[in-house]
Amino acid sequence: MSQFQLYFQLGIQHILDLKGFDHILFVIVLCAIYLSRDWKKILILVTAFTIGHSITLALATFKLLNLNSNLIEFLIPVTIAITALVNIIKPKPSGSGGLQINYLFALFFGLIHGLGFSNYLRSLLGRERSILEPLLAFNVGLEVGQLVVVAVFLLISSVLVGIMGINRKEWTLVVSAIVLGMSLMMMIDAKFW
Repeated sequence: MSQFQLYFQLGIQHILDLKGFDHILFVIVLCAIYLSRDWKKILILVTAFTIGHSITLALATFKLLNLNSNLIEFLIPVTIAITALVNIIKPKPSGSGGLQINYLFALFFGLIHGLGFSNYLRSLLGRERSILEPLLAFNVGLEVGQLVVVAVFLLISSVLVGIMGINRKEWTLVVSAIVLGMSLMMMIDAKFW
């Protein structure tokens, strides 16, 4: 297995790991207001999240950024809760203004989520001669993993909203409320307290 393949797989596993389901929750709640026909908007959101995640991973890997890990582990569910709360207050994007805030959430909150994995990745990359290729491979894997989560979520949404006739607004509210509750529990369990 090549170095690129190894770190690509690590990126996918990072997103799809059910032990660290915070990324899955964030991607789901970020996409909860969209349907499959909005795939271009969703792709931009997911890519913005990956860009934010990649920036802080790179900064932390190059030892240019180092923050308290307990604070980061608390802020990650805060980002999920904020996104879910915005979905509950405004369950449907309205024009470009509604979309812009989601893009900003994805990018900015991606910065915070990237810090959550940076210590582990830095320890792995510390063994490599060049860290640029593994860092790129990891982030490409991250993007692919997020797209898998999005595809599964959109399939479920399409079946429930499009085929079974569940009200789109109610679907968004239910998904967002569940994710909000889970993120609040994660905040309470954080070692930051």
